[in-house]
Amino acid sequence: MSLKTHLPRLHQVWTRHPIYFLTTCTNGRQPLLANAATHTILLTEWREMSARRGWRVGRYVIMPDHVHFFSAPVGASAATLAAAVGHWKTWTAHAIGRDLGFRGRFWERSFFDHLLRSAESRSEKWAYVRENPVRAGLVAKAEDWPYAGAVDFE
Repeated sequence: MSLKTHLPRLHQVWTRHPIYFLTTCTNGRQPLLANAATHTILLTEWREMSARRGWRVGRYVIMPDHVHFFSAPVGASAATLAAAVGHWKTWTAHAIGRDLGFRGRFWERSFFDHLLRSAESRSEKWAYVRENPVRAGLVAKAEDWPYAGAVDFE
């Protein structure tokens, strides 16, 4: 494939409304997330990401030691993805420390992100992530997992 035919496709990816698939883990993969109190804190902070950093949050799944979620910038004034996720991690860690008494580093420093290039890619990624609690033996059916949902978009 020549560079000339490759660049127009990349231009479309970056100028259309990108959606990222994100994963971040607790420090040391500690199983601290899959409970009602932490779910409430994570959800509250996801709901604030649009106003605070210009990133909307779509579907999510909270596993015991990591979270998966989809996110998209609101507009040109959105913070960088790294800044938005970094602040979300800081806000959630502070709230979890304050409300649940956790001390120490809560999140791993890094996170994984993947730019979804089509609606098909997003559907496939969601289908896979949605089944994580089933594959982990936490529930028999994905719809029975209480720590999954959507915030700003499906």
